[in-house]
Amino acid sequence: MSGRPRSFDAWALPTGVALPGGAPLQYESGTVRVRYPAATPEWIRRVEEALAEARTGLMERRASEVAAILGRVGERFLDEGDPLRAAALELLPATSGLSVPMAAAVLDGMAADWTAERLQALLDAEMDGGAVLDGFLPGRKGERRRVRAVGPRLCAQVVSGSVPGVGATAVLRSLLVKGPTLLKPGRGDEVLPVLLVRALREEDPELADAAAVVYWPGGSEALEREALRGADVVTAYGDNEAVESLRGCSPVTARFVAYHHRLSLGIVGRAALVPRRVERVAAEVAGSLAFFDQRGCVSPQVIYVVEGGEIEPRGFAARLADALAALETRLPGGELDAREASTLHQLRGTAEMLAASGSGVEIRHGGDASWTVIFDPAPAFAPACVGRVVRVKPVADAARVPGLVAPFAAHLQTVGVAGLGAHTESVAEALARTGVTRVAAFTDVPFPSPWWHHDGSGPLSALVRWADLEA
Repeated sequence: MSGRPRSFDAWALPTGVALPGGAPLQYESGTVRVRYPAATPEWIRRVEEALAEARTGLMERRASEVAAILGRVGERFLDEGDPLRAAALELLPATSGLSVPMAAAVLDGMAADWTAERLQALLDAEMDGGAVLDGFLPGRKGERRRVRAVGPRLCAQVVSGSVPGVGATAVLRSLLVKGPTLLKPGRGDEVLPVLLVRALREEDPELADAAAVVYWPGGSEALEREALRGADVVTAYGDNEAVESLRGCSPVTARFVAYHHRLSLGIVGRAALVPRRVERVAAEVAGSLAFFDQRGCVSPQVIYVVEGGEIEPRGFAARLADALAALETRLPGGELDAREASTLHQLRGTAEMLAASGSGVEIRHGGDASWTVIFDPAPAFAPACVGRVVRVKPVADAARVPGLVAPFAAHLQTVGVAGLGAHTESVAEALARTGVTRVAAFTDVPFPSPWWHHDGSGPLSALVRWADLEA
Protein backbone atom coordinates (compact mmCIF):
# COMPACT_ATOMS: atom_id res chain seq x y z
CA MET A 1 0.00 0.00 0.00
CA SER A 2 1.15 3.54 -0.62
CA GLY A 3 -0.17 7.06 -0.26
CA ARG A 4 -2.97 7.69 2.21
CA PRO A 5 -3.25 5.03 4.96
CA ARG A 6 -6.04 2.51 4.57
CA SER A 7 -8.72 2.72 7.26
CA PHE A 8 -9.86 -0.27 9.29
CA ASP A 9 -12.91 -0.11 11.55
CA ALA A 10 -12.06 -2.07 14.69
CA TRP A 11 -15.57 -3.13 15.65
CA ALA A 12 -18.22 -5.73 14.83
CA LEU A 13 -21.58 -5.24 16.53
CA PRO A 14 -24.89 -7.10 16.94
CA THR A 15 -27.83 -6.09 14.76
CA GLY A 16 -29.51 -2.91 15.93
CA VAL A 17 -26.57 -1.54 17.90
CA ALA A 18 -25.49 1.80 16.45
CA LEU A 19 -22.13 3.42 17.07
CA PRO A 20 -21.99 5.82 20.02
CA GLY A 21 -22.36 9.50 19.33
CA GLY A 22 -19.36 11.41 18.11
CA ALA A 23 -16.86 10.57 15.43
CA PRO A 24 -14.85 7.37 15.86
CA LEU A 25 -11.41 7.79 17.39
CA GLN A 26 -8.35 6.53 15.58
CA TYR A 27 -4.64 5.81 15.61
CA GLU A 28 -2.21 4.96 12.85
CA SER A 29 -0.37 1.67 12.74
CA GLY A 30 2.10 1.79 9.89
CA THR A 31 0.10 2.07 6.70
CA VAL A 32 -3.26 1.39 8.39
CA ARG A 33 -5.47 3.92 10.17
CA VAL A 34 -7.34 1.99 12.86
CA ARG A 35 -10.67 3.54 13.84
CA TYR A 36 -12.58 2.57 16.96
CA PRO A 37 -15.80 3.71 18.68
CA ALA A 38 -15.85 6.59 21.13
CA ALA A 39 -17.28 4.11 23.62
CA THR A 40 -18.92 5.05 26.91
CA PRO A 41 -20.01 2.76 29.76
CA GLU A 42 -23.65 3.36 28.80
CA TRP A 43 -22.99 2.29 25.22
CA ILE A 44 -21.11 -0.83 26.36
CA ARG A 45 -24.18 -1.70 28.43
CA ARG A 46 -26.38 -1.49 25.32
CA VAL A 47 -24.00 -3.80 23.44
CA GLU A 48 -24.24 -6.36 26.23
CA GLU A 49 -28.03 -6.10 26.34
CA ALA A 50 -28.12 -6.99 22.64
CA LEU A 51 -25.83 -9.96 23.29
CA ALA A 52 -28.11 -11.14 26.09
CA GLU A 53 -31.07 -11.13 23.70
CA ALA A 54 -29.14 -13.36 21.31
CA ARG A 55 -28.55 -16.05 23.94
CA THR A 56 -32.01 -17.60 23.67
CA GLY A 57 -31.60 -18.46 20.02
CA LEU A 58 -28.01 -19.57 20.56
CA MET A 59 -29.03 -22.02 23.29
CA GLU A 60 -31.48 -23.68 20.90
CA ARG A 61 -28.68 -24.51 18.44
CA ARG A 62 -26.94 -27.86 18.57
CA ALA A 63 -23.28 -27.44 19.47
CA SER A 64 -22.19 -29.53 16.48
CA GLU A 65 -24.19 -27.21 14.20
CA VAL A 66 -22.47 -24.17 15.71
CA ALA A 67 -19.07 -25.81 15.15
CA ALA A 68 -19.90 -26.49 11.51
CA ILE A 69 -20.99 -22.88 10.88
CA LEU A 70 -17.96 -21.42 12.63
CA GLY A 71 -15.72 -23.82 10.76
CA ARG A 72 -17.04 -22.71 7.39
CA VAL A 73 -16.07 -19.17 8.29
CA GLY A 74 -12.70 -20.15 9.73
CA GLU A 75 -11.79 -22.14 6.62
CA ARG A 76 -12.11 -19.01 4.50
CA PHE A 77 -8.92 -17.66 6.11
CA LEU A 78 -7.05 -20.60 4.57
CA ASP A 79 -8.50 -20.22 1.07
CA GLU A 80 -5.94 -18.52 -1.19
CA GLY A 81 -8.72 -17.15 -3.40
CA ASP A 82 -10.99 -15.82 -0.67
CA PRO A 83 -11.29 -12.02 -0.22
CA LEU A 84 -11.42 -12.58 3.55
CA ARG A 85 -7.92 -14.04 3.56
CA ALA A 86 -6.71 -11.30 1.23
CA ALA A 87 -8.04 -8.61 3.58
CA ALA A 88 -6.39 -10.27 6.56
CA LEU A 89 -3.02 -10.50 4.83
CA GLU A 90 -3.21 -6.89 3.68
CA LEU A 91 -3.92 -5.59 7.18
CA LEU A 92 -1.94 -7.91 9.45
CA PRO A 93 1.66 -6.82 8.76
CA ALA A 94 1.05 -3.16 9.58
CA THR A 95 -1.24 -3.73 12.56
CA SER A 96 0.65 -6.64 14.16
CA GLY A 97 4.22 -5.55 13.44
CA LEU A 98 5.02 -8.88 11.78
CA SER A 99 6.77 -9.12 8.44
CA VAL A 100 4.61 -10.03 5.43
CA PRO A 101 5.87 -13.65 5.25
CA MET A 102 5.55 -14.12 9.00
CA ALA A 103 2.02 -12.69 9.03
CA ALA A 104 1.00 -15.25 6.39
CA ALA A 105 2.64 -18.09 8.33
CA VAL A 106 0.95 -17.04 11.58
CA LEU A 107 -2.44 -16.79 9.86
CA ASP A 108 -2.01 -20.28 8.40
CA GLY A 109 -1.03 -21.72 11.77
CA MET A 110 -3.86 -20.04 13.66
CA ALA A 111 -6.61 -20.65 11.11
CA ALA A 112 -5.71 -24.33 10.83
CA ASP A 113 -7.50 -24.70 14.19
CA TRP A 114 -10.58 -22.75 13.05
CA THR A 115 -11.83 -25.40 10.60
CA ALA A 116 -15.01 -27.39 11.19
CA GLU A 117 -12.99 -30.57 11.67
CA ARG A 118 -10.74 -29.08 14.35
CA LEU A 119 -13.57 -27.30 16.17
CA GLN A 120 -15.61 -30.51 16.27
CA ALA A 121 -12.53 -32.36 17.54
CA LEU A 122 -12.33 -29.82 20.37
CA LEU A 123 -15.96 -30.55 21.25
CA ASP A 124 -15.20 -34.27 21.07
CA ALA A 125 -12.27 -33.88 23.44
CA GLU A 126 -14.04 -31.84 26.12
CA MET A 127 -17.79 -31.83 25.62
CA ASP A 128 -18.89 -35.32 24.49
CA GLY A 129 -18.96 -34.10 20.91
CA GLY A 130 -21.12 -31.16 22.03
CA ALA A 131 -24.05 -33.27 23.22
CA VAL A 132 -23.50 -32.34 26.87
CA LEU A 133 -24.02 -28.71 25.83
CA ASP A 134 -27.36 -29.63 24.24
CA GLY A 135 -28.97 -31.40 27.20
CA PHE A 136 -28.50 -33.78 30.12
CA LEU A 137 -26.43 -36.93 29.54
CA PRO A 138 -25.83 -39.94 31.79
CA GLY A 139 -23.12 -39.46 34.39
CA ARG A 140 -20.57 -42.05 35.47
CA LYS A 141 -21.43 -45.71 35.01
CA GLY A 142 -23.66 -46.89 37.81
CA GLU A 143 -24.84 -43.38 38.75
CA ARG A 144 -28.44 -42.20 38.53
CA ARG A 145 -27.14 -38.69 38.07
CA ARG A 146 -27.23 -36.98 34.68
CA VAL A 147 -25.05 -33.99 33.82
CA ARG A 148 -25.13 -30.99 31.55
CA ALA A 149 -22.68 -28.23 30.62
CA VAL A 150 -24.05 -24.70 30.26
CA GLY A 151 -22.18 -21.89 28.55
CA PRO A 152 -22.00 -18.40 30.06
CA ARG A 153 -24.86 -15.92 29.92
CA LEU A 154 -22.19 -13.45 28.87
CA CYS A 155 -18.47 -14.02 28.41
CA ALA A 156 -16.45 -10.80 28.56
CA GLN A 157 -12.96 -11.21 27.14
CA VAL A 158 -10.03 -8.82 27.25
CA VAL A 159 -7.11 -9.91 25.10
CA SER A 160 -3.57 -8.59 24.74
CA GLY A 161 -2.29 -7.78 21.27
CA SER A 162 1.03 -9.60 21.42
CA VAL A 163 -0.01 -12.42 19.06
CA PRO A 164 -2.58 -11.92 16.28
CA GLY A 165 -5.29 -14.57 16.20
CA VAL A 166 -5.69 -15.05 19.94
CA GLY A 167 -8.78 -12.83 19.95
CA ALA A 168 -10.42 -14.79 17.13
CA THR A 169 -9.74 -18.05 18.95
CA ALA A 170 -11.28 -16.58 22.10
CA VAL A 171 -14.48 -15.68 20.21
CA LEU A 172 -14.71 -19.18 18.72
CA ARG A 173 -14.27 -20.88 22.08
CA SER A 174 -17.08 -18.88 23.67
CA LEU A 175 -19.52 -19.42 20.80
CA LEU A 176 -18.71 -23.15 20.74
CA VAL A 177 -20.10 -23.47 24.28
CA LYS A 178 -23.09 -21.28 23.31
CA GLY A 179 -21.90 -18.28 25.27
CA PRO A 180 -22.53 -14.79 23.87
CA THR A 181 -19.27 -12.90 24.00
CA LEU A 182 -17.96 -9.36 24.11
CA LEU A 183 -14.33 -9.25 23.06
CA LYS A 184 -12.01 -6.32 23.62
CA PRO A 185 -8.95 -7.13 21.46
CA GLY A 186 -5.53 -5.78 22.23
CA ARG A 187 -3.68 -3.38 19.96
CA GLY A 188 -2.07 -5.57 17.35
CA ASP A 189 -4.86 -8.18 17.34
CA GLU A 190 -7.86 -6.15 16.19
CA VAL A 191 -8.01 -7.40 12.62
CA LEU A 192 -8.71 -11.13 12.81
CA PRO A 193 -11.55 -11.19 15.39
CA VAL A 194 -13.33 -8.32 13.63
CA LEU A 195 -13.00 -9.97 10.22
CA LEU A 196 -14.14 -13.27 11.73
CA VAL A 197 -17.37 -11.85 13.16
CA ARG A 198 -18.09 -9.86 9.99
CA ALA A 199 -17.69 -13.02 7.92
CA LEU A 200 -19.88 -14.91 10.41
CA ARG A 201 -22.60 -12.33 9.76
CA GLU A 202 -22.49 -13.20 6.07
CA GLU A 203 -22.78 -16.89 6.93
CA ASP A 204 -25.31 -16.78 9.79
CA PRO A 205 -26.56 -13.38 11.01
CA GLU A 206 -28.34 -14.84 14.03
CA LEU A 207 -25.19 -16.52 15.30
CA ALA A 208 -23.17 -13.36 14.62
CA ASP A 209 -25.54 -11.42 16.89
CA ALA A 210 -24.10 -13.40 19.81
CA ALA A 211 -20.65 -11.84 19.32
CA ALA A 212 -19.35 -8.29 19.59
CA VAL A 213 -15.79 -7.11 19.04
CA VAL A 214 -14.95 -3.60 20.20
CA TYR A 215 -11.48 -2.11 20.51
CA TRP A 216 -10.66 0.64 22.97
CA PRO A 217 -7.27 1.63 24.42
CA GLY A 218 -6.01 -0.41 27.33
CA GLY A 219 -6.29 1.06 30.80
CA SER A 220 -9.80 2.49 30.26
CA GLU A 221 -10.97 1.35 33.68
CA ALA A 222 -14.52 2.74 33.43
CA LEU A 223 -15.15 0.90 30.16
CA GLU A 224 -13.56 -2.31 31.39
CA ARG A 225 -15.49 -2.25 34.65
CA GLU A 226 -18.78 -1.84 32.75
CA ALA A 227 -17.83 -4.51 30.21
CA LEU A 228 -17.10 -7.00 32.99
CA ARG A 229 -19.98 -6.00 35.29
CA GLY A 230 -22.64 -8.07 33.54
CA ALA A 231 -20.47 -11.10 32.76
CA ASP A 232 -20.62 -14.43 34.51
CA VAL A 233 -17.35 -15.51 32.85
CA VAL A 234 -14.38 -13.19 32.36
CA THR A 235 -11.29 -14.23 30.41
CA ALA A 236 -8.21 -12.05 30.61
CA TYR A 237 -5.04 -12.33 28.55
CA GLY A 238 -2.05 -10.12 29.29
CA ASP A 239 0.86 -9.36 31.55
CA ASN A 240 0.51 -9.83 35.28
CA GLU A 241 -0.39 -6.21 35.99
CA ALA A 242 -3.14 -6.10 33.35
CA VAL A 243 -4.65 -9.39 34.50
CA GLU A 244 -4.59 -8.32 38.13
CA SER A 245 -6.33 -5.05 37.24
CA LEU A 246 -9.07 -6.91 35.34
CA ARG A 247 -9.52 -9.31 38.22
CA GLY A 248 -10.20 -6.32 40.46
CA CYS A 249 -12.81 -5.01 38.00
CA SER A 250 -14.65 -8.34 37.74
CA PRO A 251 -17.78 -9.24 39.71
CA VAL A 252 -17.14 -11.51 42.66
CA THR A 253 -19.75 -13.88 41.18
CA ALA A 254 -17.97 -14.25 37.83
CA ARG A 255 -15.63 -17.09 36.98
CA PHE A 256 -12.30 -15.46 36.19
CA VAL A 257 -10.13 -17.28 33.64
CA ALA A 258 -6.63 -15.80 33.65
CA TYR A 259 -4.02 -16.25 30.95
CA HIS A 260 -1.25 -14.20 32.55
CA HIS A 261 2.43 -13.80 31.66
CA ARG A 262 4.04 -17.12 30.78
CA LEU A 263 7.58 -18.35 30.16
CA SER A 264 8.68 -21.18 27.89
CA LEU A 265 12.00 -22.90 27.26
CA GLY A 266 13.62 -25.84 25.51
CA ILE A 267 15.87 -28.82 26.26
CA VAL A 268 18.18 -30.50 23.72
CA GLY A 269 19.53 -33.89 24.74
CA ARG A 270 22.62 -35.81 23.67
CA ALA A 271 20.77 -37.91 21.09
CA ALA A 272 20.17 -34.74 19.06
CA LEU A 273 23.78 -33.58 19.34
CA VAL A 274 25.19 -35.78 16.60
CA PRO A 275 26.28 -34.65 13.13
CA ARG A 276 23.42 -36.36 11.29
CA ARG A 277 20.74 -34.66 13.45
CA VAL A 278 22.09 -31.44 14.86
CA GLU A 279 21.46 -29.15 11.87
CA ARG A 280 17.84 -30.25 11.61
CA VAL A 281 17.27 -29.88 15.36
CA ALA A 282 18.85 -26.41 15.31
CA ALA A 283 16.46 -25.43 12.50
CA GLU A 284 13.50 -26.78 14.49
CA VAL A 285 14.55 -24.84 17.59
CA ALA A 286 15.01 -21.69 15.49
CA GLY A 287 11.52 -22.04 14.06
CA SER A 288 9.94 -22.58 17.48
CA LEU A 289 11.36 -19.35 18.90
CA ALA A 290 11.09 -17.20 15.75
CA PHE A 291 7.34 -17.69 15.26
CA PHE A 292 5.38 -14.66 16.47
CA ASP A 293 8.80 -12.93 16.72
CA GLN A 294 9.06 -14.69 20.10
CA ARG A 295 6.08 -12.76 21.52
CA GLY A 296 3.98 -15.85 22.20
CA CYS A 297 3.62 -17.48 25.58
CA VAL A 298 4.80 -20.69 23.87
CA SER A 299 7.99 -19.10 22.52
CA PRO A 300 11.17 -20.58 24.12
CA GLN A 301 13.51 -17.98 25.56
CA VAL A 302 16.18 -20.27 27.02
CA ILE A 303 17.50 -23.50 25.51
CA TYR A 304 19.26 -25.91 27.84
CA VAL A 305 21.72 -28.17 25.99
CA VAL A 306 22.97 -31.32 27.68
CA GLU A 307 26.75 -31.66 27.89
CA GLY A 308 28.68 -34.75 26.87
CA GLY A 309 27.29 -35.21 23.36
CA GLU A 310 29.35 -35.38 20.19
CA ILE A 311 28.57 -31.69 19.76
CA GLU A 312 28.87 -29.60 22.89
CA PRO A 313 26.42 -26.82 23.88
CA ARG A 314 28.72 -24.08 22.60
CA GLY A 315 28.74 -25.74 19.17
CA PHE A 316 24.97 -26.06 19.22
CA ALA A 317 24.67 -22.32 19.95
CA ALA A 318 26.71 -21.62 16.80
CA ARG A 319 24.46 -23.87 14.72
CA LEU A 320 21.34 -22.25 16.18
CA ALA A 321 22.70 -18.83 15.14
CA ASP A 322 23.23 -20.15 11.61
CA ALA A 323 19.68 -21.51 11.57
CA LEU A 324 18.22 -18.18 12.70
CA ALA A 325 20.23 -16.34 10.06
CA ALA A 326 18.89 -18.70 7.38
CA LEU A 327 15.34 -18.34 8.69
CA GLU A 328 15.62 -14.56 8.48
CA THR A 329 15.70 -14.79 4.68
CA ARG A 330 12.49 -16.85 4.58
CA LEU A 331 10.53 -15.55 7.58
CA PRO A 332 12.10 -12.22 8.50
CA GLY A 333 11.38 -10.66 11.85
CA GLY A 334 9.27 -7.53 12.12
CA GLU A 335 10.59 -4.12 13.04
CA LEU A 336 11.05 -3.35 16.72
CA ASP A 337 9.57 -0.22 18.21
CA ALA A 338 11.86 2.33 19.86
CA ARG A 339 11.59 0.80 23.34
CA GLU A 340 12.23 -2.73 22.07
CA ALA A 341 15.17 -1.58 19.94
CA SER A 342 16.71 0.15 22.96
CA THR A 343 16.26 -2.98 25.10
CA LEU A 344 17.86 -5.15 22.42
CA HIS A 345 20.81 -2.75 22.12
CA GLN A 346 21.39 -2.85 25.88
CA LEU A 347 21.05 -6.63 26.03
CA ARG A 348 23.57 -7.14 23.23
CA GLY A 349 25.95 -4.59 24.78
CA THR A 350 25.87 -6.35 28.14
CA ALA A 351 26.53 -9.72 26.51
CA GLU A 352 29.44 -8.30 24.51
CA MET A 353 31.02 -6.88 27.67
CA LEU A 354 30.66 -10.24 29.41
CA ALA A 355 32.18 -11.98 26.40
CA ALA A 356 35.18 -9.61 26.51
CA SER A 357 35.67 -10.22 30.24
CA GLY A 358 36.51 -13.91 29.82
CA SER A 359 33.27 -15.11 31.42
CA GLY A 360 32.70 -17.73 28.75
CA VAL A 361 29.77 -15.84 27.27
CA GLU A 362 29.56 -15.73 23.48
CA ILE A 363 27.14 -13.72 21.36
CA ARG A 364 26.08 -13.97 17.73
CA HIS A 365 23.43 -11.73 16.22
CA GLY A 366 21.90 -10.53 12.99
CA GLY A 367 22.88 -6.86 13.10
CA ASP A 368 19.78 -4.96 12.00
CA ALA A 369 17.78 -8.19 12.33
CA SER A 370 16.76 -8.83 15.92
CA TRP A 371 17.84 -12.48 16.18
CA THR A 372 20.46 -12.91 18.87
CA VAL A 373 22.00 -16.06 20.34
CA ILE A 374 23.79 -15.70 23.67
CA PHE A 375 25.77 -18.69 24.90
CA ASP A 376 25.89 -18.33 28.67
CA PRO A 377 27.60 -20.96 30.85
CA ALA A 378 25.72 -19.76 33.96
CA PRO A 379 22.91 -22.31 34.50
CA ALA A 380 20.28 -20.02 36.05
CA PHE A 381 17.14 -19.47 33.97
CA ALA A 382 17.25 -15.93 32.55
CA PRO A 383 14.45 -14.99 30.12
CA ALA A 384 14.90 -12.31 27.47
CA CYS A 385 11.67 -10.81 26.17
CA VAL A 386 12.54 -8.80 23.08
CA GLY A 387 12.77 -9.70 19.41
CA ARG A 388 14.21 -13.11 18.55
CA VAL A 389 16.63 -13.37 21.47
CA VAL A 390 17.54 -16.72 22.98
CA ARG A 391 20.03 -17.84 25.62
CA VAL A 392 21.73 -21.21 25.21
CA LYS A 393 22.89 -22.73 28.51
CA PRO A 394 24.81 -25.95 29.15
CA VAL A 395 23.48 -28.46 31.67
CA ALA A 396 25.12 -31.68 32.86
CA ASP A 397 21.85 -33.63 32.82
CA ALA A 398 18.34 -32.83 31.58
CA ALA A 399 17.04 -33.98 34.97
CA ARG A 400 18.57 -30.81 36.47
CA VAL A 401 16.41 -28.44 34.41
CA PRO A 402 13.24 -28.67 36.55
CA GLY A 403 15.24 -27.49 39.57
CA LEU A 404 16.78 -24.61 37.61
CA VAL A 405 13.39 -23.28 36.48
CA ALA A 406 11.53 -23.95 39.74
CA PRO A 407 11.80 -20.30 40.92
CA PHE A 408 9.60 -19.36 37.93
CA ALA A 409 7.04 -22.13 38.54
CA ALA A 410 3.99 -19.84 38.58
CA HIS A 411 4.77 -18.61 35.07
CA LEU A 412 6.05 -21.73 33.33
CA GLN A 413 4.18 -23.08 30.34
CA THR A 414 5.73 -24.89 27.35
CA VAL A 415 8.98 -26.85 27.12
CA GLY A 416 10.22 -27.90 23.69
CA VAL A 417 12.32 -31.07 23.69
CA ALA A 418 14.57 -33.01 21.33
CA GLY A 419 17.05 -35.82 21.78
CA LEU A 420 15.98 -36.95 25.26
CA GLY A 421 15.15 -40.46 24.09
CA ALA A 422 14.06 -42.83 26.85
CA HIS A 423 14.38 -40.01 29.42
CA THR A 424 11.61 -37.91 27.83
CA GLU A 425 8.82 -39.11 30.14
CA SER A 426 10.81 -38.89 33.36
CA VAL A 427 11.94 -35.35 32.51
CA ALA A 428 8.36 -34.40 31.55
CA GLU A 429 7.12 -35.82 34.87
CA ALA A 430 9.57 -33.67 36.81
CA LEU A 431 8.70 -30.60 34.73
CA ALA A 432 4.96 -31.16 35.30
CA ARG A 433 5.50 -31.36 39.05
CA THR A 434 7.47 -28.11 38.84
CA GLY A 435 4.69 -26.19 37.08
CA VAL A 436 5.13 -26.78 33.33
CA THR A 437 1.80 -27.46 31.60
CA ARG A 438 3.03 -28.64 28.18
CA VAL A 439 6.01 -30.61 26.85
CA ALA A 440 6.22 -30.88 23.06
CA ALA A 441 8.52 -31.45 20.11
CA PHE A 442 10.04 -28.18 18.90
CA THR A 443 8.15 -28.49 15.61
CA ASP A 444 4.85 -28.46 17.54
CA VAL A 445 5.74 -25.70 19.99
CA PRO A 446 4.29 -22.66 18.14
CA PHE A 447 0.82 -24.11 17.52
CA PRO A 448 -0.70 -26.33 20.21
CA SER A 449 -3.72 -28.41 19.24
CA PRO A 450 -7.10 -26.73 19.92
CA TRP A 451 -7.81 -29.20 22.75
CA TRP A 452 -4.57 -28.60 24.66
CA HIS A 453 -4.85 -27.89 28.36
CA HIS A 454 -4.32 -24.15 27.97
CA ASP A 455 -2.25 -23.13 30.98
CA GLY A 456 -3.36 -26.30 32.73
CA SER A 457 -7.11 -26.50 32.03
CA GLY A 458 -9.37 -27.35 29.12
CA PRO A 459 -10.16 -24.23 27.06
CA LEU A 460 -13.88 -25.04 26.87
CA SER A 461 -14.22 -26.54 30.36
CA ALA A 462 -12.94 -23.27 31.79
CA LEU A 463 -15.94 -21.44 30.29
CA VAL A 464 -18.86 -23.65 31.34
CA ARG A 465 -20.70 -24.46 34.53
CA TRP A 466 -22.03 -27.93 35.19
CA ALA A 467 -25.55 -28.86 36.25
CA ASP A 468 -26.50 -32.21 37.81
CA LEU A 469 -29.89 -33.87 37.48
CA GLU A 470 -30.28 -36.34 40.33
CA ALA A 471 -34.06 -36.78 40.41
